[in-house]
Amino acid sequence: MTLNLAPAPPVRFPKKEKLRLVVLISGGGTTLRNLIQKIQARQLPAEILLVISSTAKAGGLRFAEEAGIPTVVVPFKEYPDQEAFSREIFEHCRQLNPDFVVMGGFLKRLVIPEDFTLRVLNIHPALLPAFGGHGYYGRHVHEAVLKFGAKVSGCTVHFADNEYDHGPIILQKAVPVLDDDTPETLAARVFEKECEAYPEALRLLAAGRVQVEGRRVRILAD
Repeated sequence: MTLNLAPAPPVRFPKKEKLRLVVLISGGGTTLRNLIQKIQARQLPAEILLVISSTAKAGGLRFAEEAGIPTVVVPFKEYPDQEAFSREIFEHCRQLNPDFVVMGGFLKRLVIPEDFTLRVLNIHPALLPAFGGHGYYGRHVHEAVLKFGAKVSGCTVHFADNEYDHGPIILQKAVPVLDDDTPETLAARVFEKECEAYPEALRLLAAGRVQVEGRRVRILAD
């Protein structure tokens, strides 16, 4: 038997006049609010078709409701495992056929089906592969950065796969770590960059400038 070890062909995303998005949240929804504001200010060529929350207690649901965006709650605790939970999430997505599913502070691991490969995006509040993986979210990330003594942190926008914080990286933005930083001050500085990075990555996708070659993501010229 001959094994085919040839690399997968490059994947280039087509140019879109307006991206169709589904946004996943679990908490306060600051990332969702940022995307809504960018869309309303005509700084992001996209529309949010649906917001899905893993809990009815997510504060971010009100941002969707205020913007007139439909919402669905898929409570993680009501499903026997991650596979069943993920199937329900993606069934809602499939009904709308979005260009991308955007994780915005979504704290549950997804099992991504084949038809959504390279269609799920995530943002992580550190410079992956550092300070990523299971248990590294929110304040825990910034505490780990400070404890380690890193001099630089930042955020990473990447395609999500079936491992925590692992998929191909689209772009990263860095911030300095200051001597007197606390987890809160570092988080605030990183979040300012997150508010730039996620819309920028989505604009690049809408412009047809993103090409994936294995783990390498190339940003192509206009």
